[in-house]
Amino acid sequence: MEAFSSESAVPLFAIPFATSIVTVLGSPKAEPARPRALVGGHLVSTFVGLLVVKLCGPVPWAAAVAVGLAMVAMHLTGTFHPPAGIDPLVVVVNNMSWIFLIVPVGVGALLLTTFAFAWNNLVTRCTDEGDAGPPIRWWWS
Repeated sequence: MEAFSSESAVPLFAIPFATSIVTVLGSPKAEPARPRALVGGHLVSTFVGLLVVKLCGPVPWAAAVAVGLAMVAMHLTGTFHPPAGIDPLVVVVNNMSWIFLIVPVGVGALLLTTFAFAWNNLVTRCTDEGDAGPPIRWWWS
């Protein structure tokens, strides 16, 4: 993720993913840890932030509106991922362009999903914790 963001000169690339990493690795069976929620939540939230900044501009109140609308949009699409709630704030405050949706958000979410899948299938199976496995449902509800 760092390589993609430094290549595209995107600020604050790690903020949306720091708490996502904790969620998907620390609570793999939680609904927000599912790949659908991880990838979809980040994409939906970022998209909402981009729409709001396009319509309202990078003003402080627009950031609050974008976060609220993103929360509603994640619930409506079944992609609720609380760490993705910061995405619209980053988008509005920094007046990000549409490429932010793809790099680093889209690529980063897919990379994190791949890493979490590998981690949950390789590392947690080697531990004595029988209940720490991959999510029960990986993509669909």
